[in-house]
Amino acid sequence: MDSGAAAVCAEKASEIIKIGQVDDVQELQRRLCSATTVPERYIRDGDDRPDHAVVDDERAQERIPVIDVGELQRGSEDELDNLRLACEQWGFFQVVNHGVEEETMEEMEKAAREFFMLPLEEKEKYPMEPGGIQGYGHAFVFSDDQKLDWCNMLALGVEPAFIRRPNLWPTTPANFSETLEKYSVEIRELCVRLLEHIAAALGLAPARLNGMFGEAVQAVRMNFYPPCPRPELVLGLSPHSDGSAVTVLQQDAAFAGLQVLRGGGGWVAVHPVPGALVVNVGDTLEVLTNGRYKSVEHRAVASGEHDRMSVVTFYAPAYDVELGPLPELVADGEPRRYRTYNHGEYSRHYVTSRLQGKKTLEFAKI
Repeated sequence: MDSGAAAVCAEKASEIIKIGQVDDVQELQRRLCSATTVPERYIRDGDDRPDHAVVDDERAQERIPVIDVGELQRGSEDELDNLRLACEQWGFFQVVNHGVEEETMEEMEKAAREFFMLPLEEKEKYPMEPGGIQGYGHAFVFSDDQKLDWCNMLALGVEPAFIRRPNLWPTTPANFSETLEKYSVEIRELCVRLLEHIAAALGLAPARLNGMFGEAVQAVRMNFYPPCPRPELVLGLSPHSDGSAVTVLQQDAAFAGLQVLRGGGGWVAVHPVPGALVVNVGDTLEVLTNGRYKSVEHRAVASGEHDRMSVVTFYAPAYDVELGPLPELVADGEPRRYRTYNHGEYSRHYVTSRLQGKKTLEFAKI
């Protein structure tokens, strides 16, 4: 997800977008607590169901990389090589010793959960318009026959200031805005550090990526997945890659609801590591590296017993930046796989498209 100026196109389109009946999933779950089915719009086709092509949990857990940012900061060449392999082979990894204070993470999770536990009429004071990308509701819904995700969302633009919609920032709980501000500053600092190390792992000057991003765009999305009476029929979040450069996800420890698609290997669960944050490569970084580092499809599944919440930060270049494969990373004779384009144009394309795997990246391909 990218937010802000790119949302203008979607929000203008909201006047003609017909999305049909879209229930608040928490309210729906309360009504269905003793039911044995869910509404048809949530029921996925066979190949799209969560039990299709899932990799054995024990084998998968051993392979998901965990990167020690503290070691990277100390100049460990071994850990830099681990980061390179994680970006090349997975596009997803968890980070520990990342510099985001544990207290900050706990406060953010508490504030977000308190918001989702509010009565519906309170949450509806911050509505996400049909076809919009900020506020409370369901994002990426553009038709009345589209399958829906088993998830409620609160999405907000954070930086630069012009992308903010202050009327959509909750005033309850009272410390929500202050908590999000503090959290976002620490996550932004982590994104800057990660991009320095990712550049170094590519053999570039550490400042190469950050230096071209301008006033980087930062947005946050909080996802709440209530228990579902038929979790085997639904998805918490449809398969997609992110339009960002990097995405940083904080997930609670309720259960391993995040899954990553492995080439030829099915869906792999990302088990929460205490105190860790999950990082993934976005479409923007795939383009800049000419495909050396690839964005990866991921999805969320629901549970029949537990709710789950995540706080996701998307970090991307400024909207006026022209993007394309970095000349240093296009080797002699190697074809350019992506064209040069304006990031704002790609952002608009991304937020006005359904979540359909990596389909949005076709925008950039030659």
